[in-house]
Amino acid sequence: MSEWKEKNVLLDEAAMRRALTRIAHEIIERNKGVENCVLIGIRTRGIYLAQRLAERVAQIEGQRIAVGELDITLYRDDLTRKQEQPTIKGSEISEDITNKKVILVDDVLFTGRTVRAALDALMDIGRPEMIQLAVLIDRGHRELPIRPDYVGKNVPTSKEEMIVVELAEVDNRECVTILEKSK
Repeated sequence: MSEWKEKNVLLDEAAMRRALTRIAHEIIERNKGVENCVLIGIRTRGIYLAQRLAERVAQIEGQRIAVGELDITLYRDDLTRKQEQPTIKGSEISEDITNKKVILVDDVLFTGRTVRAALDALMDIGRPEMIQLAVLIDRGHRELPIRPDYVGKNVPTSKEEMIVVELAEVDNRECVTILEKSK
């Protein structure tokens, strides 16, 4: 099995902060405020990004926006391929999402399969008025017709590369890097 090595830092801590602030402004502008909105982060890093977006929205608008956590483990289409049993942590969405504008938040958009699983999970919870997608990184290579509404950074990649988002809450480091296989 080949090892991965860091090729480049795509976003440092300050660039991540700026990207999230821009996304927060775009969410407010597109939805004409955040009155009927809910941010739902996809486990794991999407949750922390959603919380950060909620903080930025509160600073800008002076209004809190509800934040929920979505566990898509049971909705994945690759469960039968996994060697080990997945850990199910469960979703935590205290706000009723029926007739709300749900902004689904994830760290990296790649094939679109994670987002498809998240859409299925959301529909089992309620019937939102609309669902929007916010991602920190869009790296392309879609296998499903899914397009983000809000993007921190578009990063064209090859399939031999990997994007890694590291957040202080999980990784004790703040950056987005691109990795390539060592030769």
